[in-house]
Amino acid sequence: MPDLSSPVVSAGGIYKRYANSLKKLGIDKFLDFLYHIPFRYEDYSIVSNVGNLQEGETVTIRGNISDLKNQYTRRFRTLQKAKIADKTGAIDVIWFNQPFLLKTFKTGDSISISGKVERQVNDFILKSPDYEMDGEELIHTGRLVPIYPETRGVSSRWIRRQVFFLLKENKAVKDFLPEKIKKENELLSLADSLQTIHFPKNLNDVGSAKKRLSFDELFLLQLSALERKKEWAKNLKGIKFDVKSYKEKIEQFISSLPFELTSAQKKALQEILDDLSKNKPMNRLLEGDVGSGKTVVATVAMYLAFLNGLKSIIMAPTEILANQHYQTLSTLLSKFGVKVDLQTANKKLSEKASFDILVGTHAVLFGKRSFKKVGLVVIDEQQRFGVEQRSLLRAKGQNPHVLTMTATPIPRTVALALYGDLDLSLLDEMPKGRKVVKTWLVPAIKREGAYTWIEKQIKENKSQAFIICPFIEESESMVSVKAATKEFERLRKEVFPNLTLGLLHGRMKTKEKDDVLHKFQKGILDMLVSTPVVEVGIDIPGASIIVIEAADRFGLAQLHQLRGRVGRRGQDAYCLLFSENQTSGARLKYMEQTNIGSVLAEYDLKIRGAGEIYGTAQHGMKFLKIASFSDLDLIKKTKDAAEEIVDNLTDYPILKQKVSEINTASVSLD
Repeated sequence: MPDLSSPVVSAGGIYKRYANSLKKLGIDKFLDFLYHIPFRYEDYSIVSNVGNLQEGETVTIRGNISDLKNQYTRRFRTLQKAKIADKTGAIDVIWFNQPFLLKTFKTGDSISISGKVERQVNDFILKSPDYEMDGEELIHTGRLVPIYPETRGVSSRWIRRQVFFLLKENKAVKDFLPEKIKKENELLSLADSLQTIHFPKNLNDVGSAKKRLSFDELFLLQLSALERKKEWAKNLKGIKFDVKSYKEKIEQFISSLPFELTSAQKKALQEILDDLSKNKPMNRLLEGDVGSGKTVVATVAMYLAFLNGLKSIIMAPTEILANQHYQTLSTLLSKFGVKVDLQTANKKLSEKASFDILVGTHAVLFGKRSFKKVGLVVIDEQQRFGVEQRSLLRAKGQNPHVLTMTATPIPRTVALALYGDLDLSLLDEMPKGRKVVKTWLVPAIKREGAYTWIEKQIKENKSQAFIICPFIEESESMVSVKAATKEFERLRKEVFPNLTLGLLHGRMKTKEKDDVLHKFQKGILDMLVSTPVVEVGIDIPGASIIVIEAADRFGLAQLHQLRGRVGRRGQDAYCLLFSENQTSGARLKYMEQTNIGSVLAEYDLKIRGAGEIYGTAQHGMKFLKIASFSDLDLIKKTKDAAEEIVDNLTDYPILKQKVSEINTASVSLD
């Protein structure tokens, strides 16, 4: 069996063929198989003789194949029929469209099968039971059988087999947790936890295994953050900004703004200026709702860098957002003599280009050019950049100050665990004049009426509307979820034939996206049907209505971000939540009452758990595999344990190696 640290693709054969599918499940290395945790277990632990079977029970039968044949149906499909006999009798078994079974088994083979006993006329039968050759150790039958998250082409059965043999061949999994911590927190060994989470002897044991693996996840998250913070403070000497001499110029710039800063903006700005005036490089997270004024706060900091004779780089996750930042900064700063330039995949920066502020996407990271005198780096949307990507950015200057901004509403407990290496500033109020987006949960019976009202608003008030759909393609398992492409055609032909509609989704090419958005921004389109790609940073001043289909599929934090797309110029704005899921009513109703993102995220955390805060099916932001951010007691325990050990990390080489691997995560261009 391969080494656990080896990439799956390196083993060749079937692993190479499955590599892309496994990647979708988060399995890149063989070790990742062991951390691909079952979401439930099939109880096949009752082993019964054929003579003792009862209708309706789920059992395992161990016997011999006494008859095996293919039977063809009218529609060219096949049934595989067999009889399985033991000393007490025989039972009929049937499988559907699995002709390969006739090559897998032959008459007389010992077999173990598991399934639900059904009655057919006067006899018992098992339909499509799980099966395996009856050997020394059963994997798929005769026990609690783990069921895993799957993807196309990769079944639970195949994953189970890989995990079984990896655990068997790697009994001495390196346990990185110090004995003292294990003892204090009554935790199993790592090897026992992994064995038990995948192949428990009984369901009571699963809790102990989960406790250990959850502890590990939160502990490593917090310890790696503390280690980064420690290294940041110890190794890096930053550029000290002169704040005092330029206080008057900063005040003049703030006075020139067409609005007054909120109390929260003033507080955050003071925290940032305090950081900039120190020798130690700033490493701060600025969290605030869409429209709370994060960019303006960052602009003041970049203006101060300019006054100190230093350059700034501001990084955006998408070209759309980079262009918006470029326009905003140029408007605010050009009259103060600040040169703003733009670098993206489609707009290169000339070698001779001179700038004070460079706005860019990932293209800035991977360009060969290094920049002199960079004093400040601003990163918009923290989740889009990995640890090493931020390190590459810092390498463009001499340990510049780093300000990270996010509009993702994160509960404070989650922020502290996720970003323990960053200091936190929170913008928890909206600028004066920004109206609250009126939000309504629309029942199915009122859908047609809502469409009529939307068309009237667009025609009479020259409004524009977003329609947000969860997926690009229809999913058979989710009949009620509207696919954006299908919904676009329906709305264009049947519902709004008198309006001009556009379509936007993540699989479109950059130029296509830009063309659609340009038309929407210019008012050429009345309505944009889109997947949640619209969520990060798109600014359409004329948009005043957003409709969110299958709203129950989204986390409240994400719904809140989406509704922040409308009402950007202070006009009345509306968010209509469409949902046909009756059980989500109370949760979605909370959107009508609350307009502060972090409060909504905290509420979702309590009622749904952290995996759902961001509606991970839509967002791709599942931070934890096993633990939950709603487990505040465990967060505190792991934080205490991490703080206790961080200064003595060199005493624990295996743990230090583990932390080092986390803190040098590979760079991704995604």
